[in-house]
Amino acid sequence: MAAPVRSLFCRTVCGFSRHINSSVSSCRAVRSSCPPSISGGRSFSDGAANKTTHFGFETVSEGEKTERVYKVFESVAQKYDLMNDAMSFGVHRLWKDSLLHAMNPQPGMRLLDVAGGTGDISFRFLEYVRSQEERVARRVARANQTPSWQDISTGFEARGQEAVEPRQSRAVVCDINKEMLKVGKQKADSMALDRGLSWVVGNAEELPFEDDQFDVYTIAFGIRNVTHIDMALTEAFRVLKPGGRFMCLEFSKVANPLLSQLYNAYSFQVIPVLGEVIAGDWKSYQYLVESIRKFPDQETFKGMIEGAGFFSVRYSNLTGGVVAIHSGFKL
Repeated sequence: MAAPVRSLFCRTVCGFSRHINSSVSSCRAVRSSCPPSISGGRSFSDGAANKTTHFGFETVSEGEKTERVYKVFESVAQKYDLMNDAMSFGVHRLWKDSLLHAMNPQPGMRLLDVAGGTGDISFRFLEYVRSQEERVARRVARANQTPSWQDISTGFEARGQEAVEPRQSRAVVCDINKEMLKVGKQKADSMALDRGLSWVVGNAEELPFEDDQFDVYTIAFGIRNVTHIDMALTEAFRVLKPGGRFMCLEFSKVANPLLSQLYNAYSFQVIPVLGEVIAGDWKSYQYLVESIRKFPDQETFKGMIEGAGFFSVRYSNLTGGVVAIHSGFKL
């Protein structure tokens, strides 16, 4: 027992000395590229294999990043939600709630939750919409208890006409990693959340949907893992209906110098240790931390969203810029 503890302590101390001056943030990432041997999606050419990109702080070929990102999430899938709670002290739940409140979905909307993995955003979407429906139903019930003469007259006029069923809200969880989707389905079953929910294996860079299909597109803690972010944004624009909304929840850049130093030290020195202790996977969580450092800052990413064709692009910082919500519309 003493030997493994000493080994883990040494790794922590060595990691601290290597990265004490680094600037990065914390936890979550989600899949958006999958190796050709695992997915039936995009076929990677020799050209893609020769082009280079980053995998955390490493420079690798695009094809290698695709495969390694897939393996990261395949490895951490079973402990993913537990690690999110541990790394963020549960604050990730508040960030996701903030995304839903900013979205303010209405009954009948169709959501595409890309890199949705274990389903957190989609579950919140369906619960939010159903609470809206229940609120409307209560309001109607109260109004019917004391109907006005106008209401009675309208009721007689409508009698005999065929009632039109309101369109059901739907959420589609799309993720390239089958292990993450498997965990999400298990959660949905345990929560008895099945109505209006579906699960699709798909690549964010080449979505398996027709044009103009969804009212809202979300990607939470996933877009920084995409090999070609510009292609993922173009696909988001394509599948949204005119008037549809793009929303991204992602780790970003902290402006306050003191908070930034504390956050960087915590990210590099604590999160990989938690990954080792809880999930038995130091390297995957070291990558997740490094991937945050490589992601564009708020203004740069805003420009990329505008470059994909979205209008009225805005962002709001949460927790001092640890996380940002970016939003834009397809007009």
